[in-house]
Amino acid sequence: MRISYKTQGTCSSLIEVDVENGIVDDVRFTGGCNGNLKGISSLVKGMPVKDVIERLEGIRCGNKATSCPDQLCQALRQCVEV
Repeated sequence: MRISYKTQGTCSSLIEVDVENGIVDDVRFTGGCNGNLKGISSLVKGMPVKDVIERLEGIRCGNKATSCPDQLCQALRQCVEV
């Protein structure tokens, strides 16, 4: 399943996620901190969606109520039931 998720409250504006059989196949961020987001994308590739959500959900960026990793979790929740 492939989705495009418009982020809220982050420097990145869009996350595109591919999930196959509950496993993250690919993640692409538009905008945001290029190096950090490439690193996150690389680290979560091949991980079960449930594990990504357990590790990254709730992370905040500075004084913001959310972050790019947290927004990735919101996108992943749309892909599968966790």
